[in-house]
Amino acid sequence: MKICIAATGPDLDSLADQVFGRCAYFLIIDSETQEFKAITNEAKKAKRGAGIAAAQTVADSGAKLIICGNIGPNAQMVLKQSGIKVIFGASGTVKEILNRFKKGELK
Repeated sequence: MKICIAATGPDLDSLADQVFGRCAYFLIIDSETQEFKAITNEAKKAKRGAGIAAAQTVADSGAKLIICGNIGPNAQMVLKQSGIKVIFGASGTVKEILNRFKKGELK
């Protein structure tokens, strides 16, 4: 499954970003192989509507789940309409979050 983790940097050692709409990167990770692609969040520069634009970027990536620190209601709505599950309240590095997810500790 493709998982998206909102991150401060472009690799698995980066911290989870606590603000979804204005995070620096989206790491799109294959949960089985841990192969990943970093996508720069262009929406972070938006004056308005960053969360909605960021949610559309994630939807376009093919991710089925997003894990992040915090996410606004408008972004949640877009993701829900796209069939993407959201887990928020995550902290730590992307690698740590991915390991907790695999152990079933994030829901």
